[in-house]
Amino acid sequence: MPQTASKPETLSRSGAIDILRDELIKLAGDEASICKVAAEKNIFCRGLHRFSDVELRHRFDWINAKNPSMPRAEMEEMVDRWQLARQEVDNLPTACDVQQREHDGCRGWDDFTNEDLSRFCLELTGRTVVVN
Repeated sequence: MPQTASKPETLSRSGAIDILRDELIKLAGDEASICKVAAEKNIFCRGLHRFSDVELRHRFDWINAKNPSMPRAEMEEMVDRWQLARQEVDNLPTACDVQQREHDGCRGWDDFTNEDLSRFCLELTGRTVVVN
């Protein structure tokens, strides 16, 4: 008898974000922002690697203004530390939560469609979900 494919799990947008947040926090730990981990592992939104050098420096121009000739790796490290500091100050769990409020590097969770969230759930957890 042929196997029937199971129906994808249906999740609310906030439910999918909760799952993704938990997975990303596990990967990042306390020493790095999820932006850094996403860039290093080429997962999720690809973190800071999704921005060209010019765009990264423009988005975080107040950091770049201190030393416009700093290498990109140093710039990314400064942004990572800034993200972690904002998480601490605002008592928020991830950089996506910070950016949803701050909107300087990106728009956080608001940058992602429901389809993006579904794809990220599959990528990070192996679960096939439909987000609505």
